[in-house]
Amino acid sequence: MVFVLYPMLAPITVKNFVDTVKSGFYDGLAWCRIVKGYVIQGGSPDNDIMTDSGWHIKGEFAENGINNPILHKRGAISMARDDDYDTAGTQFFVVHEDAAKLDGRYAAFGQMTEGFDVLDQIASVPTGGPETWNKPDSMPVIRKIYIEDCKAEQDTDWQ
Repeated sequence: MVFVLYPMLAPITVKNFVDTVKSGFYDGLAWCRIVKGYVIQGGSPDNDIMTDSGWHIKGEFAENGINNPILHKRGAISMARDDDYDTAGTQFFVVHEDAAKLDGRYAAFGQMTEGFDVLDQIASVPTGGPETWNKPDSMPVIRKIYIEDCKAEQDTDWQ
């Protein structure tokens, strides 16, 4: 999957994600929550969505007083968090199907440009259902995430 990140729209979130990627933190972790038709989620230090990252960033979204116009449409990448607004750290999700109810409530920071077939494959992995927070029966592994280029200023696919 390939994403364009938008540091001009979500600078704190993009910096946090890029720094975490460059540290190698995500390499070998799994997609630990899969809700077909909604989101796939990863980035937990121990592949359990209930585990906190150990640090938190300011939530860049409207409910937290920050203008972030990036929509949670199919392929958006956004930060997962607890109920408190400023609790995002390492966990993130990719929107499988448009999820307007997340707009203004979560810090989206990029948009997928390639790999929608991979997104669909991951979203189709069987899970234990809502009783297990949609933990996959067999967790797909994130082999490696890396940063190639960040050209957000020219890209407007976030609308």
